[in-house]
Amino acid sequence: MKASELRDLTNGELQAKLDELYEELMNLRFNMAIGQQKNTNRLKDVKRDIARIKTILRERQLAAEIS
Repeated sequence: MKASELRDLTNGELQAKLDELYEELMNLRFNMAIGQQKNTNRLKDVKRDIARIKTILRERQLAAEIS
């Protein structure tokens, strides 16, 4: 997911998306451990999406503190 798409979402929607991604990350790690995961790139993509969302949430938090 692109950062520009994520910036259009509200904080609540971003938090919900973050929760979904953490759950997906847990499932991907589990599948990797038991050898069922074929697409190993998805793990990297999920981690990057989590980082993007956390960055956007932090930017908004800092902007709110300045205002």
